[in-house]
Amino acid sequence: MSGPTAVVFAYHDVGVRCLSALLSGGVAVPLVVTVPDDPGEQRWFASVAAAAADHGLAVIAPADAGGADLEQRVAGLRPDFIFSFYYRSLLGGRLLGAARRGALNMHGSLLPKYRGRAPVNWAILKGERESGATLHYMVAQADAGDIVDQMSVPILEDDDARGVLAKVTVAAETILVRSLPGLIAGTAPRRAQRLEAGQYFGRRRPEDGRIDWDRPARQIHDLVRAVAPPFPGAFAQVGGERWAIHRTRLGDRTAPRAGAWLFGAGGELYAACGGGGVLRVLAAANARGPVDLEGSARACEERPLPLG
Repeated sequence: MSGPTAVVFAYHDVGVRCLSALLSGGVAVPLVVTVPDDPGEQRWFASVAAAAADHGLAVIAPADAGGADLEQRVAGLRPDFIFSFYYRSLLGGRLLGAARRGALNMHGSLLPKYRGRAPVNWAILKGERESGATLHYMVAQADAGDIVDQMSVPILEDDDARGVLAKVTVAAETILVRSLPGLIAGTAPRRAQRLEAGQYFGRRRPEDGRIDWDRPARQIHDLVRAVAPPFPGAFAQVGGERWAIHRTRLGDRTAPRAGAWLFGAGGELYAACGGGGVLRVLAAANARGPVDLEGSARACEERPLPLG
């Protein structure tokens, strides 16, 4: 192979777009490592395996990214670079050491903020007004290596996680395209991260989507946005029935009574939250399917439902 080579560990839309950017930039990719499909997961994103096959690349999806066979295979390829693009496992020291010119990761936040898992979801949940992507060198500690480049994207008031991730994907592709010539030439900048306490976040679980209606309306709105479908979603008890709350908007109504209630006004459905704040419910589902919001609003004008 002429020119620089890279072994690519990749998954998701970021993986597909960044793999394409490498190939367009003249980098030869002798091996793509991706993640086995999870039969219990709804895959709503592009397939790295399909993209690699379309380019005629060798692609594998090992169950164990730290297995000795994979380490030996990568070492035998003697790649100039290793890249990780939204791969779901941390790469160990033996794999990182196989890259003759460096191993780099594309992370979906503005490091050092939101190191770790689900950075886009966590940023929305915490009420951030921007996120982004960061290209950095990999070291033993997760998301802690020197930064090459990063780019911010806005998080608007009603953006959900899927929408923000789409912006982050564009930022990731942009960063890689503009950084690649310097990486190949050996002139790319790198600056050490100043790691901050409290900025490492772990995996989120479906049960973390439970709504606490005693919290302020904005915090509940941020939770709904952070876990909206295709993610597991926010949920709550409404009149003793479990509802999935898929979409909300900060409301300017005044709650008709103290406490957490679902009420109707002007043909629209609202949730009274902690501190007197109100959310308009724009999409919800129960065990029977999508909720008829207009019908529910009419019913709740006569008899508000308790939220739990």
